[in-house]
Amino acid sequence: MALSYKARRRWSLFILLVGMPAYIGFVWWVMSLIERLPFFIELVVYVFLGVAWILPFKFVFLGVGKPDPDAPEE
Repeated sequence: MALSYKARRRWSLFILLVGMPAYIGFVWWVMSLIERLPFFIELVVYVFLGVAWILPFKFVFLGVGKPDPDAPEE
């Protein structure tokens, strides 16, 4: 079932305001549990994890910045 435009906007706002800080805290906690990695490997891990969070939510963010396609034209 596809989400409506308004639902995608609401979910994207929720993901950015609640989910993103929670994900950052979780990654920070997990990375603190393992021994310190060399700088460049740690940089690659953080860059990968910084991009990986969006993959499951890609469909939510598609088209959110565009005008509502279901809105009546004026």
